[in-house]
Amino acid sequence: MFEGALDQAAGLRSMTESRPVQVIAITSGKGGVGKTNVSVNLALSMISIGKKVLLMDADLGLANIDVLLGIRPTHNLSHVMSGECSLEDVIVEGPMGLQIIPASSGIQQMVEMNPMEHAGIIRSFSELSMKVDVLLIDTAAGISDSVVSFSRAAHEVVVVVCDEPASMTDAYAMIKLLNTKHSLQRFRVLSSMVPNVEEGRKLYNKLVKVTNDYLEVTLDFMGVVPYDESLRKAVRKQRAVVEAYPRSKATLAFKSLAKKADKWAMPTVARGHLEFFVERLIQAGKSKEGRGE
Repeated sequence: MFEGALDQAAGLRSMTESRPVQVIAITSGKGGVGKTNVSVNLALSMISIGKKVLLMDADLGLANIDVLLGIRPTHNLSHVMSGECSLEDVIVEGPMGLQIIPASSGIQQMVEMNPMEHAGIIRSFSELSMKVDVLLIDTAAGISDSVVSFSRAAHEVVVVVCDEPASMTDAYAMIKLLNTKHSLQRFRVLSSMVPNVEEGRKLYNKLVKVTNDYLEVTLDFMGVVPYDESLRKAVRKQRAVVEAYPRSKATLAFKSLAKKADKWAMPTVARGHLEFFVERLIQAGKSKEGRGE
């Protein structure tokens, strides 16, 4: 049923007609590993290298990007779902010109949305007229339908892990679900809150060992976000670390990660579950270019 909604939303066209939007989903399985911090700071770091970035809070019932950045949006995705406003109406501007799609907090109906309703949110991207280079999706913790839906609607899935058994177990469970049930085969692994690159690579190698034994997937080591007290200080200030502490170890790491992500190869042919995010955003960008904007 979900696939049917995807297939009906837009006809597939060659993505070589225009530079496609880079769509990256940030997920983790377990909460508390720094996933939202990664999403926000990676987004801002990509802006610093000249990209136009749209950040979506896809934790539909427990939004926290607005809290992390001290933003108080008047509308969010719950208002889009109720028909009160369009997706473009809820977009708010954050630091450095970051465009943010806020989610709701404490609304049970948003937590209990089914895959068809998630497809409805994705379909609403057809309304956007803004030019975007990168769409970053900060998914919810766990392996809910929403996490699956938004992870499948991305070119790249970044799995954030930390040095805790529960984190590794939940990351494997997420990868297994997306691979065995939804045929995703490649994932980027980002080690968070580690002392150095060597320790981060050890976490990656542990995950690779398990996936090699049981799954047909490819894991790529994206890098690390080191443990840095500046991150905690920035959270308390409700600011992103790359803005609050531009010379910190964490900031340097995020800027390095942004440069890596910018070099990831883009697909040349659209996949069925990419069409809302990618194809419609391409159409919007081409439309604006045609008007000379």
